[in-house]
Amino acid sequence: MDDQAKGPRKDRAAVKADEVKVDLIAFVVAVNDSEPCVLTIGQADTLPSGPFALEHRSLQSGLRGWVEQQTGHPLGYIEQLYTFADRDRIGAERQQRVISISYLALTRKEQAAGSPKCGWQSWYEYFPWEDHRSGTPPVVLDVLRPRLIEWADGVSDAATRRERWQRATIAFGFDDRLWNEELTLQRYELVYEAGLVQEAGSGRDATLPLVPSKSMVADHRRIVATGIARLRSKIKYRPVVFELMPPVFTLLQLQRTVEALAGRLVRKPNFRRLIEQQELVEETGEATAETGGRPAKLYRFRHAVLDERVIAGTKLPLARG
Repeated sequence: MDDQAKGPRKDRAAVKADEVKVDLIAFVVAVNDSEPCVLTIGQADTLPSGPFALEHRSLQSGLRGWVEQQTGHPLGYIEQLYTFADRDRIGAERQQRVISISYLALTRKEQAAGSPKCGWQSWYEYFPWEDHRSGTPPVVLDVLRPRLIEWADGVSDAATRRERWQRATIAFGFDDRLWNEELTLQRYELVYEAGLVQEAGSGRDATLPLVPSKSMVADHRRIVATGIARLRSKIKYRPVVFELMPPVFTLLQLQRTVEALAGRLVRKPNFRRLIEQQELVEETGEATAETGGRPAKLYRFRHAVLDERVIAGTKLPLARG
């Protein structure tokens, strides 16, 4: 009788230990003064998030609710980003399997109500090697290159050494390879594997110093890297950049926003020609003198483009080389 009574309790305990928890995480992006920013909470090391609860009507409504509660910021445009479900992604001490469904949200910083518990951080504080608007950042050549060489040479197997260095050259554009701005996630995963970021934990090689950068809790920096890669790809074929723009803007403001997101410069004549050819914007008939030179024409986004470009796409000319 006692054994039979204990059996079900053990089974229930085993089931509870294997429960799956679903978290909703928001990667909220705005561009402020030509700087791409991510909305954070805590010590600027956490993305807005919360568990999906039964009372939530949908995943998106649950996400919107958590973000507004934690930041005071209602979300506009959002799209599902990625589902993270690796068994060891949160830590072995957790008894639950945690699945995180992440979302990309685009907004304008001035729309935020503001909260003392949240703030906007430049995403280049977390990924200083990603900003190539002024050329290759010193952190890439002076810090990452020698440390990745040391990491690649740290194994005895010649094939593994070659494989490690090949990955590094492709990801970071070493050995005269072109820089590919869309490989943000691959670059982060490489420096994580090499133990060059704080999130790599106690298993990292302590002989390799960390790359100076701001860390995040759990795998939130990996989620941000995933979101940056998605957005950098998406601005080339969909006009989502306008979700980040004020109602009226100059073409230079539009160009600077694209460059901020891509982390590289675009050629002004090509950019303007393509914007005009695809009829993405229309003149308002007004101008602004805030640019410091002669008055610049003000434009607004043609909302009809949203429907017209679903199939054709909107290509923005990112400069190469």
